Amino acid sequence: MNSKRRQFIQSAGGLLILKPATAFGSQANSAIRLGITGCGGRGNFVGDLFKEYAGARITALHDPFEDRVTATVAKLNLSGPRVYKGLDGYKELAASDVDAVAVMSPPCFHPEQAAAAVAAGKHVFLAKPVAVDVAGCKSILESAERAKGKRSFVVDFQTRAQPSFQEAASRVRRGDIGELVLGHVYYHAGRLSPHTLAGLTDQQNRLRNWVFDKALSGDIIVEQNIHVLDVANWYAQGRPVKATGTGGRKARVDVGDCWDHFLVNFWYPNDVKVDFSSAQFTRGYNDLCMRFYGSKGTVDSHYNGVVRITGDKPWTGVEKDDSFRGGSVNNVKAFVESIASGKYLNNAAVSVESNLTAVLGRMAAYGERMVTWDEMMKSNEKLELNLRI
Repeated sequence: MNSKRRQFIQSAGGLLILKPATAFGSQANSAIRLGITGCGGRGNFVGDLFKEYAGARITALHDPFEDRVTATVAKLNLSGPRVYKGLDGYKELAASDVDAVAVMSPPCFHPEQAAAAVAAGKHVFLAKPVAVDVAGCKSILESAERAKGKRSFVVDFQTRAQPSFQEAASRVRRGDIGELVLGHVYYHAGRLSPHTLAGLTDQQNRLRNWVFDKALSGDIIVEQNIHVLDVANWYAQGRPVKATGTGGRKARVDVGDCWDHFLVNFWYPNDVKVDFSSAQFTRGYNDLCMRFYGSKGTVDSHYNGVVRITGDKPWTGVEKDDSFRGGSVNNVKAFVESIASGKYLNNAAVSVESNLTAVLGRMAAYGERMVTWDEMMKSNEKLELNLRI
């Protein structure tokens, strides 16, 4: 096996030692011990927030690729965290003496990794999406139910943690824009960069390029677009009853099998319709828009952008919401504070509902037909992974 192939983890490291710092008003030895499974970009980002804003001690890491663990240790300035190897290394991490597990791995692994953490009695901080299919979503609900009242189980949806979006949703609920009629929701973004590495097998590079793989990511509508669909559910105060859609793969065909665009119509209760579209190839234009038109006004909100209401009861809101970083900071702080106080948090139910909304849109688009919520749930869809590492 050549040196590139040896980037898969070979051995475990030692214990983490950090300089003293305060946490919850006491010394660092009272800070939570955090394990991270998934040392990619999101794992590094969230790990940094746990250190900076919550005084957490990162004592364990898990990732199938050694170079990514090495990069995380350097980026987060860690001293000798325990390192767990292989695809199943998350089990050892969960069973170790961490207090909480941050699940930042590809979405296909979230259900089994969250289940292992809950079974080991750990608090769970989970990246969205929580799963790639119906079966995975049901598994997450089961894990969250087992954790309820005993441990915190938090899914990191940023917009729901932001005061500006919370105020907008509150005003919509109290009727400031009147009766909801139509939603205009989209996620238009540029393409992502491949992470293919010479010397690795096709299956290993498939895992490195998981964002382009349907079974690993759930496709772009589940993996990325879930952000705007989550807010659509929030404003509509529920989930859709059916959807029809289309889409395809045209502009980005060089890696993986994910589509690069979706067009879906969702029907919500009370005859509220939502026009949704997404693209992951645009040049010169990027926007995440969540806009609802009501009988008396409009709520116009954008991830990392303006959040406001116009119409009979206008609200100026904010010109640029710090959704990406600010929302995650708020979630990290709330998660750690809930552990310290014993007032445990659990937002799994609403998070799974948004995840299933994205799955519903994907099923409708793949089949280019109408799919009802009940049909989707009865299907118990499970994407075949067939990953051979």
